[in-house]
Amino acid sequence: MKTNLISVIIIGMMLFSSYSCKNKREAKPEKVVEVESPKLKSIEVNDYTINYLDIGKGEPVVFVHGGVGDYRTWEAQTEVFSEDYRVIAISRRYAHPNKQEANETNDYSVTQHSNDLTQFLKALNLGPVHLVGHSYGAFTSLMAALENPELVKSLTLGEPPVVSFLQYTSDGETIGNDFIMNVVMPSAQAFNSNNDKKAVELFIGSILTDSLHFSKATEKEKKLMMDNAFELKGILLTENPYPPLVCEDLNKLNKPTLLIKGDRSPKVLTVITDELSKCIVNSEVKELSNASHGLEYQNPNEFNKIVLEFIGKH
Repeated sequence: MKTNLISVIIIGMMLFSSYSCKNKREAKPEKVVEVESPKLKSIEVNDYTINYLDIGKGEPVVFVHGGVGDYRTWEAQTEVFSEDYRVIAISRRYAHPNKQEANETNDYSVTQHSNDLTQFLKALNLGPVHLVGHSYGAFTSLMAALENPELVKSLTLGEPPVVSFLQYTSDGETIGNDFIMNVVMPSAQAFNSNNDKKAVELFIGSILTDSLHFSKATEKEKKLMMDNAFELKGILLTENPYPPLVCEDLNKLNKPTLLIKGDRSPKVLTVITDELSKCIVNSEVKELSNASHGLEYQNPNEFNKIVLEFIGKH
């Protein structure tokens, strides 16, 4: 198994994770209704300004979005969870409305985002939190929990792209190579041709196993995705953005962990999720019905029920 090869596979793959809020399709053009959004807060973390939503009271639940997304990705969760919890949804480095500026010093790695998340949690002095991450944000959350377990009370991970775990499956290399050829390379080539829209459309269509997903999306959803194309491009064109974790690294994770996968998600994602569950001792796996990689916005009702029940036990 060649870890570097597999690394590129998911380079982009899960990063896209969280682009949307709701997945309803309208037969007629939408009537845009202006609704006042909760005011965002901001904080300086590692010399970078992070914007975040902070509503509700109670034990803190921190949501960490994936690629092609931002704090708005969790729109179907924030109001529901804030009835009983303090809800914090961050926009990770390079995500809207944070600063997006091309620079040779930019670091798109999970390691950088994990460091940001750790410093964010410490700066807000939240105590142990219920950490909920999706895709790239799930890998970010996992790393933060491994390196700073005292900051985490429970961990919910939606299909984290821990690419190195493909080495534990007999067909992992084949799955990885297929993803490189059919998803990563075409999307990266589109970005290199300055066709960001095509790159996002190709990537999202593959991750959600629906090639027409972008074209069918509402204008609101398309804007959210394109608002965050900057980070997707950075990750797809970066070498080795994912730390090469192995099973032994996760054996020491002594935190209640919920792993969620979609019943229609790409095999590369579900395989990784299943392998992670074998190495995280205190873990359980739930399969979300009628959902691919866009877990929390493709089936928000079931997602919310599963996660609320889980964190309620811990």
